[in-house]
Amino acid sequence: MKKIVAVLLVMMVYAGLALAVEKVKDIRFIAHKNGTVFDAKMNLTWAAKDNGSDINWENAQSYCENYRGGGYTNWRMPTQDELKGLFDSSIIGNDDYHLTPLITLTASCLWASETRRNAAAYFNFRYGTRHLTHQSNNLNGRVLPVRDNK
Repeated sequence: MKKIVAVLLVMMVYAGLALAVEKVKDIRFIAHKNGTVFDAKMNLTWAAKDNGSDINWENAQSYCENYRGGGYTNWRMPTQDELKGLFDSSIIGNDDYHLTPLITLTASCLWASETRRNAAAYFNFRYGTRHLTHQSNNLNGRVLPVRDNK
């Protein structure tokens, strides 16, 4: 009887440790309590939510470089291909945005790292489309930091 109780206690401790790290998961994504979401398909870690307000491209880049979510320091602005990789037309998440509900967006358009002269790329999560606009534009632009898992 004592052995059974001891085994159960050990199992409860390990389960508690796992719950302290993992918050929610689905087949592809794991949301952690530290405000990050691991993407197993792309082997990337995303911020669990965007920056939350209008931002131009230059400030978005700075926001990502200075982001410290989950205690990490190697955050960056995602590429259009990485943002496209998050898009899933079969999912209708928050505000009709097509991505996992484990990531919260406050607008449909997210800045991407690519630029051409004074234009910068962004991705629309309502329609799954890629666009360019002037880097100084901040109307409904948001950013979602990403980091590589090395």
